[in-house]
Amino acid sequence: MFRALIHWLLSAIALMAATHIVRGFYVNDVQAALVAALVIGVLNATLGFILKVITFPFAILTFGIFLLAINAAMILLASKIVPGFLVEGWVPAFWAAAALAVLGMLIRLLMKDQ
Repeated sequence: MFRALIHWLLSAIALMAATHIVRGFYVNDVQAALVAALVIGVLNATLGFILKVITFPFAILTFGIFLLAINAAMILLASKIVPGFLVEGWVPAFWAAAALAVLGMLIRLLMKDQ
């Protein structure tokens, strides 16, 4: 439980960091980042998982780039749900998905030691 809480907090921090990396990707405050991280996590665990299973052959053909498009769609959907979290279209969502993937790898690397 403690590990999940730490991962959630680090994901919210990654969202806040992505606002400084990607133009058109905005998180107003820490509360919006925490809610957005939770919503994105739930969307990726449910709808995102189903989409990734269905489109797996296409993901292989595109060397995984299509998985970023699915993550971008989950980010766009979360921005429609969460107040204070704004994404201005597909391009910022795609680049935010890429930035969050890199930041997520760093988070998993940090959590691996604990």
